[in-house]
Amino acid sequence: MTTIARCAGVVLPIPSLPSRFGIGDLGPAARRFVDFLQAARQRLWQILPLNPIDARGDFSPYDSWSAFAGNTLLISPEDLVKDRFLADRDLNPLPRFDTKQVDYAAAVSFKESLFDIAFKRFQNTTTRGNREAFRRFRRANDGWLDDAARFKVLKDHLDGLPWQQWPATFKRPSPAALRQLDQQFGEALEKEKFLQFLFDRQLRALRRYCLSKGLQLFGDIPIYVNADSADVWGHPDIFQLDRDGRPVSVSGVPPDYFSVTGQLWGHPLFNWQRLQATGYEWWLQRIGHNLERFDWLRIDHFRGLVAFWEVPAHHTSAIDGQWTAAPVDDFLTCLLRRFPLPPIVAEDLGVITADVRETLRRYRIPGMRVALFAFGSDFPRNAYLPHAMDPHCAYFTGTHDTNTVRGWFRHEAKPAEKQRLQRYVGHTITEKSVHWDLIRLVMQSPARMALVPMQDLLGLGRSARTNRPGQARGNWRWRLDQRRLTPHLARRLATMTTTYGRD
Repeated sequence: MTTIARCAGVVLPIPSLPSRFGIGDLGPAARRFVDFLQAARQRLWQILPLNPIDARGDFSPYDSWSAFAGNTLLISPEDLVKDRFLADRDLNPLPRFDTKQVDYAAAVSFKESLFDIAFKRFQNTTTRGNREAFRRFRRANDGWLDDAARFKVLKDHLDGLPWQQWPATFKRPSPAALRQLDQQFGEALEKEKFLQFLFDRQLRALRRYCLSKGLQLFGDIPIYVNADSADVWGHPDIFQLDRDGRPVSVSGVPPDYFSVTGQLWGHPLFNWQRLQATGYEWWLQRIGHNLERFDWLRIDHFRGLVAFWEVPAHHTSAIDGQWTAAPVDDFLTCLLRRFPLPPIVAEDLGVITADVRETLRRYRIPGMRVALFAFGSDFPRNAYLPHAMDPHCAYFTGTHDTNTVRGWFRHEAKPAEKQRLQRYVGHTITEKSVHWDLIRLVMQSPARMALVPMQDLLGLGRSARTNRPGQARGNWRWRLDQRRLTPHLARRLATMTTTYGRD
């Protein structure tokens, strides 16, 4: 795999950026955040998945209807004005958005109206250059774009009905039915493709801006896709489904740190035998698509590529599942043949067995370590402690799935854990300063990558937590206040970064 230089970075999902439109986006606020990261001498920005989100999945980026399409809610209205797809007057009057957290419902309503205007303007007044750029985008993405657009348009047309309940003509469309569908919904399909073009255009512009500032974008691939998705609808043969298109078995994990009953995710499992027969083409296209957008990729729940937790679809908890092996060596051989040095990091947290560790070692794939997990009863032999750290990994204070450092210290850490932490750093730990103590441990560790969630840089409590695994509602709402990105904070982070040789 790609060699990792010693570096540091910050974790912040795009929706959490400040903006005037209820949700962070790919525009001016993103570029201002890049400027802050450059001033702080950071080299990585981890942004989590950018796939489409909606209310059915409570706007979770890990609950999407497409593994390839982009989240059009992240399109910047201000950049649409700059590119003349909108006019200044189109942005007024602004609704009263919630400024303290991501206001998904209001953002959806407002941006949909802007997208209608932008599409009409594109149809009527766009330049030859924009039309040619749109044609190039369609040609370059024809492997997934048609299915994604058709799926989205049909979902809207059928009031959100799962595709497994669609009329037979749409559920398993013949080539003739697809031609008729394209004719019947021609303008709506064109609009969906146009919005994906805008998303792709703005993301590529942001990546160029990052690279000009010495920063790399760190993306994320959720291993599984939803049963009700364009991917399962368009490629039912590569998933374990019954005749009606419903999952036979579903995804999850056994009991772990996050849940005593495990987590029942409910995604359809891959038909690895069929994937193997195709040379894993869907997966290789997915990896290649993301490598065109990001400089580094985290594969969420990597252990599912080695062996996956298989739960019968009718079960209501993940406890009674079983591990089932996947052809990981054959898959990774094909992956490395297509992409010789892929910049991939494996999310290898939770229940990790010897076969997963051996796979990561054999293919030199960096894994993850989390400082919050380092001070349990196996101290001082815990593999997440700096002195026991594998240098070939990414080390985090916490992740989007954990509490903040301050929230952990106040509400979750047992007295013994606090005592071990205090012994390890060699001075008294307080709630007010504990986040900087853990940031320092991560920075000074031998791990090549050191990453800190933005909430930990700010020393925020549990109310700023991004996600609570197992809690279906109320996640992914935290929002960054622009006023907190101060020169003082940038200087402090820069000093620590350079002190530990991560510049």
